[in-house]
Amino acid sequence: MPAAASDAHHGKKDIVDTAVAAGQFKTLAAALTAAGLVDTLKGEGPFTVFAPTDAAFAKLPAGTVENLLKPENKAQLSAILTYHVVPGKAPASAVTGKVSDVVTVNGAMLKIDGTNGVKVNDASVTAADVMASNGVIHVVDTVLLPPAK
Repeated sequence: MPAAASDAHHGKKDIVDTAVAAGQFKTLAAALTAAGLVDTLKGEGPFTVFAPTDAAFAKLPAGTVENLLKPENKAQLSAILTYHVVPGKAPASAVTGKVSDVVTVNGAMLKIDGTNGVKVNDASVTAADVMASNGVIHVVDTVLLPPAK
């Protein structure tokens, strides 16, 4: 684990600063900025964030990220990003051995399966319990797309 990420375990930095310091969330940071969500995730919280890595964003079809970052797509980008956030602080231990549905900030449900590792919908949690001052980050290997309304 990079030194910056291990510093975050002490909970001194908020979720955004913790993610930026980790170095593997440049696309997420750019997306949060474009969607106007940085201040929200720097807020009091607590929040649980399922944070897709740059590699997770790279798995999306070519051009998807660039298209979502355009100002005219801010609402769609915001809907996707808020689907990665659950109100409250939920450590991995809260879901170990269980299957549960949780409501995201987006309003849509996420399925969390902690029976064999931890999966969030179809994404695997690759690093759990990265603590921040206002919540917890779980690193995921896939961008979570909300269900069509």
